[in-house]
Amino acid sequence: MRYFNYLQGNEDFFFKSPQPFTNKSSKEIIAHAVGAALYMPATRPNIANELVSGKIQGLVTAVIDLEDAVGDNQLEVAEKNLCVQLYRILKLKKQGVITEEDIPLIFVRVRTPEQMKRIIAVLEETIEVITGFTLPKFSLVNGQQFLSLIHGYNQGKSSCAPTLYAMPILETSDVIYRETRMQTLLDIKDLLNCYKEYVLNVRIGATDFSSLFGLRRNPDMTIYDIGVIRDCIADIINVFGRFDDPYVISGPVWEYFKSDRVLKPQLRQTPFEEAAGKQGRLIRMDYINMYVDGLIRETVLDKENGIIGKTIIHPSHLLPVQSMYVVTHEEYIDAMNIIANNDGSFGVLKSQYENKMIEIKPHLNWAKRIILRSQIYGVLHENQNYTTLLIETRGFEQTQAHV
Repeated sequence: MRYFNYLQGNEDFFFKSPQPFTNKSSKEIIAHAVGAALYMPATRPNIANELVSGKIQGLVTAVIDLEDAVGDNQLEVAEKNLCVQLYRILKLKKQGVITEEDIPLIFVRVRTPEQMKRIIAVLEETIEVITGFTLPKFSLVNGQQFLSLIHGYNQGKSSCAPTLYAMPILETSDVIYRETRMQTLLDIKDLLNCYKEYVLNVRIGATDFSSLFGLRRNPDMTIYDIGVIRDCIADIINVFGRFDDPYVISGPVWEYFKSDRVLKPQLRQTPFEEAAGKQGRLIRMDYINMYVDGLIRETVLDKENGIIGKTIIHPSHLLPVQSMYVVTHEEYIDAMNIIANNDGSFGVLKSQYENKMIEIKPHLNWAKRIILRSQIYGVLHENQNYTTLLIETRGFEQTQAHV
């Protein structure tokens, strides 16, 4: 896989192009590359085709859901369909129809450790096309069982098979309730540390958190406007986001793709006008009408809080989120200067853009994160921002519609 591989002539947009990766890449690369993960019910009849055909533009990560997206009476059918669809992908790979690089990062969200054990056994060699399992309602009780199964599989797999990873979802009452939160988070981190080589990222399940209080953010708000959820997210970042012992933290789902508006749009018009004039204004309105402006704002807040990655429930959300993860030329130049001058010769520098101060030691961890993100999502040319990709993509879609 490679981000923005549908854009022709990457050199027109990227100072440094995104680099390809597969589920055999390093854990550090995969963990940051999960990005916008599109959920789809395991009951969908054409999953294999949707995942490898390029039909879903921008798809890099998919989560095939056996939990909330599947009714209890559908579970047996969903499990069988999951196995059929994954086998189709493996067969296409063996036939040479697709390559390893054509397969997105695929995860399966299971309900229980017992179900995961059953799925691993039934899939046999087909399990090699998936990257791991998403573990809902993760707790100290089921977490030990889940992670022991992941560990056991990896210890027994062939040396050429990819590592199978876990992505626990924090979404239970003992995490959100203040009186139990901190101890629960510390205990969960101790558990994850025992299996850290197999834990890809920590995901935040804000929908389940909200339900415990009878809350649901409206499309004019971000999850950070809901005080009780914001406080919990801050504590999750405090425990799992420390740079001396970090986990990649993935942000909560954005639920809206169409709704009525109460407050003013939050997406500035100027960047779109500067990038494409009148067409840019029209494209901005398209995103506003789809309620993607709130998603973009929430993704910005995710990123500012050290969160990289987001659960996605609609294909129209993929590109806006991914475009926010691309590194700007200014960020990249600042990061490179910090790393290049980290030899004790300087303590502080004026940025090459001459608009800010750079302190070598305090900004070093930030710079390392920027360089890693630049490898996966690329670096835009000077004077370009996320709107460049949104506008170019929309133009690409319109062109394709007329072919």
